[in-house]
Amino acid sequence: KDPVHPAFVDLNDRGGLGWLKGFNEWIVRCGLDNNGSPGKDIIIDNNGNEASVFLPLHGKIANTPARKVSIAVSNDGVLSVSGEVGETMMFGPALQLTTTISTALGSNELKIHDRVTNLGTTPAELELLYHCNYGTPILEEGARVIAPFKTVSPRDARAQEGIDSFDRFLKPTNGYVEQCYWYELAGRKSGETCVLLRNKKGTLGSSLRFNLNELPCFTVWKNTATHYNGYVTGLEPATNYPNLKQFERAQGRVIRLRGRKSYDIHMTVAAHDTRASLRAVEAEIATIQGRRKHVVNQVPKPHLSDLTG
Repeated sequence: KDPVHPAFVDLNDRGGLGWLKGFNEWIVRCGLDNNGSPGKDIIIDNNGNEASVFLPLHGKIANTPARKVSIAVSNDGVLSVSGEVGETMMFGPALQLTTTISTALGSNELKIHDRVTNLGTTPAELELLYHCNYGTPILEEGARVIAPFKTVSPRDARAQEGIDSFDRFLKPTNGYVEQCYWYELAGRKSGETCVLLRNKKGTLGSSLRFNLNELPCFTVWKNTATHYNGYVTGLEPATNYPNLKQFERAQGRVIRLRGRKSYDIHMTVAAHDTRASLRAVEAEIATIQGRRKHVVNQVPKPHLSDLTG
């Protein structure tokens, strides 16, 4: 229930799953150099040679302290917190995350503006995923994810078991093993899109708005275990799907950020506690979907899931 100091999070613990020791945030960033499953990658070392390295689960940025933090209150009632976090090393990544999180008095929205800058002069790779986590009271038996999409695919054989109810959730279930679904979302011509998680009755929910030109990939992570074991689901906009980095690179989903250049991401998270507010969001999603056909794939797809592991 409490934050874990980064000094006590060993990312390589339990075969690269140590990131989970500090995993208790509502919204947690996964990146910057890598996210996704733990495993091996090939890099160029300080001697200019290829070298095999191990990348732990979901990268380092979530457990790296900020070097600068500031708070501001504008005359029009906007409250904001800004900070800088670096993921840098000699002969390695030289990435800096600058973030501003803001809201206005009386607003039901929280806005996130992230800028990742390559501080070096040579190209650097970037992977970034926003693990937005929800439990009760929104998450419950019969809760739903509503999203405009082109395709939905199960990550693996385990997710394939629940593909007929990919958008609905169970009650807390002892022994439940996580399921992940890869979405190819639809958006407006501008790239803007919206997804919603709502309770069964449609009286409580939360929406995410983001741009597919910035965050083209979307994952729904289901972990409806017992409350004691972590009854939670994750809505995860990202630059890539959380597979092994080598696989994502081969699929062209790892961003190559030129030297001294930046990558900007904007996301708005909103809380909804009335039927009218939720109906308005559902209508917005229906408008984005329009007459587009959508496909629910019954089996994992090779361009989305690493089926060789």
